[in-house]
Amino acid sequence: MEKTKIGNYRWVICALLFFATTINYVDRQILGYLKPTLELEFNWTESDYANIVTVFAGCYALGYIIFGNIIDKVGSKLGYSISIVIWSIAAIAHAFVKSTFGFGAARAVLGLGEAGNFPAAVKAVAEWFPKKERALATGIFNSGTSIGAVAAPIVVPWLLGSYGWQQAFIITGALGFIWLIFWWILYEIPSRHKKLQPAEFEYIHSDNEVVSAETDKPIKWLSLLKLKQTWVFIIGKFLTDPIWWFFLFWLPSYFATTFSLDLKKPSIHLVVVYTATTFGSIGGGYLSSYLIKKGWAPLKARKITLLIVAFAVMPIIFAKYATDIWVAVGIISVAAAAHQAWSSNIFTIVSDLFPKRAVSSVVGMGGFVGSLGSTLFPLLVGALLDYYKAAGNIGAGYNILFIICGCTYFVAWSAIQLLTAKMTPVEEALKNQNL
Repeated sequence: MEKTKIGNYRWVICALLFFATTINYVDRQILGYLKPTLELEFNWTESDYANIVTVFAGCYALGYIIFGNIIDKVGSKLGYSISIVIWSIAAIAHAFVKSTFGFGAARAVLGLGEAGNFPAAVKAVAEWFPKKERALATGIFNSGTSIGAVAAPIVVPWLLGSYGWQQAFIITGALGFIWLIFWWILYEIPSRHKKLQPAEFEYIHSDNEVVSAETDKPIKWLSLLKLKQTWVFIIGKFLTDPIWWFFLFWLPSYFATTFSLDLKKPSIHLVVVYTATTFGSIGGGYLSSYLIKKGWAPLKARKITLLIVAFAVMPIIFAKYATDIWVAVGIISVAAAAHQAWSSNIFTIVSDLFPKRAVSSVVGMGGFVGSLGSTLFPLLVGALLDYYKAAGNIGAGYNILFIICGCTYFVAWSAIQLLTAKMTPVEEALKNQNL
């Protein structure tokens, strides 16, 4: 008997999510690469720049709460559209501001808008993929963060040299509107999509929850906060998100101070690190999806993958012994790649544990707390590095930070293990709350 072809339209949706996430990170990072030019243009001090970055981080955290709620109410199609329209307008607006305050305002709106990316993307994956493929799909779209980190240092200097800093903001900001055209044409939830074949529809819903008038009601945030499942994601994000931001914003200066890397020139070393994170994101998603296809329960597959990831990060503790830059690149590349594997699976846990009507809300709550951690951790980083720099041994500060990086994932995994040891299913727990 000939096997029915399932179809692959869901991977078109995954591609859309990947490109949106890539654009998200290019728009986010462009300011850092234009910083030397803008410092001269607007007479910025380091404090001015730090304040602009802090405003972005704070509004990004707030945006998670706002969009997590909005997207579960209006749906992934409209919610994602609102998010990218806001952040793209804000990105373009940078070209027209005339003051430091104006840049801060533009970054504030950019942070609010960009925060909608992950709640919308994770919800879309939950809508379009069965559990056995969700981590792989999440890993693919999440790799857009890595591609964005690699693309920005190539694209932005070229735009700056060819067209000037204003056009660099306008061109990169306009990418979001181009993406929006394809999103609006190609995306709809499976039950409403006219091009989706019945076989693929059945496959997508082969292990999803049954939706009824009762189970389709919105879930209050207070009810979600009472669930262990919510805290699995919140704790996982709070402890590990700051490590990723450390990798993004401090690795260049680490290589510059430790190995005299010239940051005024294109750096193959940083390209290797951030490229490795792409393989980590997709590989981490593939591993847990593979285990599920082999018959493992989804949560067990995710947790085993997270444990493997925690072991993979640990060697970064020994980066202090690296005397050759390429040895350090190798060690740090594995750790950064492992973080992205962690990210792919921690996001997917939400869609495993929660009904689709609550996915964006939970991602919003966890993203908010993770962003707060990412705002606070730089205070520790700055204090440590300033202290050891004054003592003439800044490398010791980085060594302490690498130890923190190496241990944090085991702490996070242990917390997740404790929370999931005796866990009542979400729908049952919600019913118990109403008793």
